[in-house]
Amino acid sequence: MNAMIFAAGLGTRLMPLTQDKPKAMVLFRDKPLLWYAIQSVVKAGVEKVVVNVHHFPDTIINYINSQNWPIPIVISDERNKLLDTGGGLVNAKHLFIPNKPILVYNADILTSQDLNHLIKHHQTNKNEATLMINKRQGSRYLRFDESMQLCGWINTATKEEITAKKATVLKDYGFCGIQIINYDLISQLDSNEVFSITTGYLNTASSHKIQGWEMAPESKWFDVGSVQKLNDAELNY
Repeated sequence: MNAMIFAAGLGTRLMPLTQDKPKAMVLFRDKPLLWYAIQSVVKAGVEKVVVNVHHFPDTIINYINSQNWPIPIVISDERNKLLDTGGGLVNAKHLFIPNKPILVYNADILTSQDLNHLIKHHQTNKNEATLMINKRQGSRYLRFDESMQLCGWINTATKEEITAKKATVLKDYGFCGIQIINYDLISQLDSNEVFSITTGYLNTASSHKIQGWEMAPESKWFDVGSVQKLNDAELNY
C-alpha cells in the first residue's frame, strides 16, 4: 500500500507559526506535525510515502532527507502551483506503486486511531474509496445513506448543499482528513488541474463505491490547522 501526506498547504490559519515554515513543520511537543503523520501511516504498514510540497518546500525536503525512515519517502513538487488536495493526488499518481491503494493523510491531523482498522474495512467491503469520519460539532458535513455510501455534502451555516446520490435517509458526519483510495479511482475524480478531493469524491459517488467509516469513539482526533486547535491538542491529546 502507498501513502500520501498532504503537506503543501499555506497554513494561513496557523500564522504566525507558518511565517517561516510550512504547516507540516509546525512543532507539536517538540516534533513537526509531519513526523506524526509519517508515524501513523508507517504503523499502518504502507510500503511507500509521497509528500507534496509548495509553501517553504525546502524545509520539508531537508527534514525528510535528514532522517532515517524505515520506508521510502518521496516528494511531489508543487512549488510552481498549489493544486489543492484532489489536484495534488492526481499530480502524484506517477510516484505511487502502481495498482496499490493509497492511504491519504492531511498533515494537520493528529489521531490515536489505529489505521489498520480503516484499511481492513476498505478491503473487506471492496470499496473504491473509504473516508474516515466521526460525529462532531461543526457546519460542514459529508452525508451518507444507511449503508454508509457517500451521498452528498452540506454546509449547515450557509445552507449550501450538494447531492451526489439520492437517499431516503441521510446521516451527517465530519470528514477526518484521512482516507483510502484505490489507484484506479484517482483518474476518475476530476478533469480540472486544481480541485478539492472532497469535490472529486462527490463527483464520482453516484457511480463508484465510496463509503464512510466511523472511527472508534475512544480514539482521539484533532484538526490542528489553527493556533487555537493546536493549543487544544496540546492540552488534550
